[in-house]
Amino acid sequence: MKVDVHQMLSEKEVANLDQVAQQAIADAEVLREIVDGVVSKDETFRYNCFKVLIQVCEAAPGALYPEWDTFVELLGSSNAFHRGLAIQIIARLTRADTEQRFDDVFDRFFDVLDDDKVMVSRYLVQSAGQIVQSKPYLRERVTARLLTVDETRHTESRKDLIKADIVQVLGESFKELEDKERIVAFVEQQLESSSPKARKAAKEFLKAHVID
Repeated sequence: MKVDVHQMLSEKEVANLDQVAQQAIADAEVLREIVDGVVSKDETFRYNCFKVLIQVCEAAPGALYPEWDTFVELLGSSNAFHRGLAIQIIARLTRADTEQRFDDVFDRFFDVLDDDKVMVSRYLVQSAGQIVQSKPYLRERVTARLLTVDETRHTESRKDLIKADIVQVLGESFKELEDKERIVAFVEQQLESSSPKARKAAKEFLKAHVID
């Protein structure tokens, strides 16, 4: 049975987001309404639309892939929420990127490491693992960009938060990475980080990957 998507997603507590996601996958008009909804001024509706699109990406990224350019455009939005959702959606859509469109926006995507908002930069780093998983041939290039974090305009304390995420991402693909010495040196530096999360991540990384 077809549901009233706008009414359902305007509610703060939505019990059946998966039902909406399945309907969006099956019905292009519903999907279009939800894609449009991620830039709505209604915060509740906007966030619920985003959550549905995440489910669509997980279940059937090919259904949302035709909207690729919509999310690439949002990378340049003045709204931090829009930039953050674009990062998370694009990363997931790389699973369906048979046309290698991500390669064309690689630099634009990773420029968000130097975003004005630290949370948006953290979304970028946290999504990097999905990029590597979908496109292993970009592994070294992704790693190189992440290791430029000290060149960003973030304050040192914010860099330390971002570095905690970077250490975790590097740990996921460390065995396949080439410049292990540089990566280990980067991780070891985080043992002295101002961020407890970064120090913890570094200790776990070194315990898992480095033999004394």
